[in-house]
Amino acid sequence: MNLPNDRKYTASHEWVKAEEDLFLVGITDNAQDQLGDLVFVGDFKVGAHLKAGDTAGVVESVKAASDIYAPIDGEIVAFNQALEAEPELINASAYDAWIFKIRPVNADDVDNLLDAEGYRAAQ
Repeated sequence: MNLPNDRKYTASHEWVKAEEDLFLVGITDNAQDQLGDLVFVGDFKVGAHLKAGDTAGVVESVKAASDIYAPIDGEIVAFNQALEAEPELINASAYDAWIFKIRPVNADDVDNLLDAEGYRAAQ
């Protein structure tokens, strides 16, 4: 299982990577593999204030639809617009295709997420 060590993970298959005072959020390679060919990424509301575990948006594949959850408390400040036209970017490179950016209420909350080994063990 391909798991970069430069980010944190959730049990619900999101990854979180620091970018200055924001965090990029995407789905793991494992998640995109289980979903199959993605056909839609959306319903992410820029400006939405979410609690950890709240639904942030959705990804849909030829097999299923899956909610994407906020990994930490914060505000969605950006959605990766490229995914509207090309959701398959996630299938091609799950760790390069961030889905949304979140401004955390408390940046230290990310420390409570899983590291690569913890995520691997949880699978």
